[in-house]
Amino acid sequence: MEGVGVAAFDLRSASLHLSQYIETSSSYQNTKTLLNFYDPMVIIVTPTKLAPDGMVGVSELVDRFCSSTTKVIMARGCFDDTRGAVLVKSLAAKEPSALGLDTYYKQYYLCLAAAAATIKWIEVEKGVIITNHSLSVTFNGSFDHMNIDATSVQNLEIIEPTHSSLWGTNNKKRSLFHMLKTTRTVGGTRLLRANLLQPLKDIETINARLDCLDELMSNEQLFFGLSQALRKFPKETDKVLCHFCFKQKKVTNGVLAIDNSRKSQILISSIILLKTALDALPLLSKVLKDASCFLLKNVYKSICENEKFASMRKRIGEVIDGDVLHARVPFVARTQQCFAVKAGIDGLLDIARRSFCDTSEAIHNLANKYREDFKLPNLKMPYNSRQGFYFSIPHKDIQGKLPSKFIQVIKHGNNIHCSSLELASLNVRNKSSAKECYIRTEFCLEALMDAIREDVSALTFLAEVLCLLDMIVNSFAHTISTKPVDKYTRPQFTYDGPLAMDSGRHPILESIHNEFIANNIFLSEASNMVIVTGPNMSGKSTFLQQVCLVVILAQIGCYVPARFATLGVVDRIFTRMGTMDSVESNSSTSEVPCNWQVSDTWN
Repeated sequence: MEGVGVAAFDLRSASLHLSQYIETSSSYQNTKTLLNFYDPMVIIVTPTKLAPDGMVGVSELVDRFCSSTTKVIMARGCFDDTRGAVLVKSLAAKEPSALGLDTYYKQYYLCLAAAAATIKWIEVEKGVIITNHSLSVTFNGSFDHMNIDATSVQNLEIIEPTHSSLWGTNNKKRSLFHMLKTTRTVGGTRLLRANLLQPLKDIETINARLDCLDELMSNEQLFFGLSQALRKFPKETDKVLCHFCFKQKKVTNGVLAIDNSRKSQILISSIILLKTALDALPLLSKVLKDASCFLLKNVYKSICENEKFASMRKRIGEVIDGDVLHARVPFVARTQQCFAVKAGIDGLLDIARRSFCDTSEAIHNLANKYREDFKLPNLKMPYNSRQGFYFSIPHKDIQGKLPSKFIQVIKHGNNIHCSSLELASLNVRNKSSAKECYIRTEFCLEALMDAIREDVSALTFLAEVLCLLDMIVNSFAHTISTKPVDKYTRPQFTYDGPLAMDSGRHPILESIHNEFIANNIFLSEASNMVIVTGPNMSGKSTFLQQVCLVVILAQIGCYVPARFATLGVVDRIFTRMGTMDSVESNSSTSEVPCNWQVSDTWN
């Protein structure tokens, strides 16, 4: 047996997940399941020689099963559990006692040592300092959820379809994740994937989500009002709110100015996006005011009635121009960033803006001049972040050879993309003016950033809430609303009852095949096994997959495709299924055993 400690740091959501457990065999099954769940970009390990005799070692496991993932080997001294405990205590948005870490010095030294190494690598590699009390820290969160091993994830087609080529050709949603992936934000999509890979086991939390779905399905005004309110929040809201959890380290004179301006531009963009998100809160508040379910009432109380957001919005309004909005079009976004701070606050910024406006006007005047001089009425002046402004001329407008004044000529579909020496010179001046605007704007925002970071834990919580609402409203409720009435029903949970399903259907295949035959199942402590027999293509695999997928849907807090369903909380799902089944190609395998384990009831 070997103890394993895992610290998973998600930079996209400013969250740290700690897990510590015992591996009883050299297969490292729990660790492989966790690696599949987190899908890491970088894995930090100790040197291989420290692995115990007779065990593969986590380092070798990474080489074998995560060969495409970057592996970083850090010295054993970086894995300091005492240092990790201090960091968790200072960086966690919640008190460590709430995480069950009161005795972390003695019990949880493995995952805290991993946390110390992970945080050290992030701060050195990314050049940032993590803001105190900003991280969402969970302990053993993965083992408070249903455990689905990596093989079962593939067999049940939870994330990716087994026959991806067929999925691509008929354009059908051939996995549970693809079927539910109607979320609008990256954070909502990420939360949906995490829930599907590790469904909930807490009945109270599951029922809170189901109560919310009940209200959304019975109150059309609330459903559509909440959908519209969520659209007011930029799609990148959760990512950028977490940007305030990290503070760039002081740069030296050796760092290029281009790097400084890029960092300044990202910071300004984050402030604008935060302003846009805070401006959307009043509408969300209006929609949620009369909600009755616990989940939505709790969101209203903790977010909409939180005075910190109103204070933050007022503070931003003192510095940021009220007309500035978050924009995705590169040129519009750049202009918004240059003019984000109110006029008159910084004289050097105002001078840089005038230069930016003068060069921008000169560029557009140049385009007008070329249209007249070269008889090119359809000449356009697009912009992108990499090359700045350039000319776009339709092929049909070019009579013979393009004038020699045009350089860097590239064919692009039905147009010619090109530049000129005059435009190149103006681009350099325009870009230089914009960089100066960014740097001066960051200087003006320094005090505002410090004030925002004081309440960064509130922003982290807002990001979590928006991701959860996105998943429940735009995924669960949207999916159910597109199905025929009463096709999806609320599952009932019991602590000691059977798993029973009346007219259950496979959630993925029923969307492909119109004539899907529903199935029933009843499993209890007295009768806890089902043997399914039949010829090839009779539906054995579909039936077994269906039961597992319905259980997963129920335990993420979603309605299920059945006339009636009741179940106890399932701890684990195991499968060994033939992977050559294909409904489309009329082929099947015969051996498809599957089982699951239910807590405190039956096995």
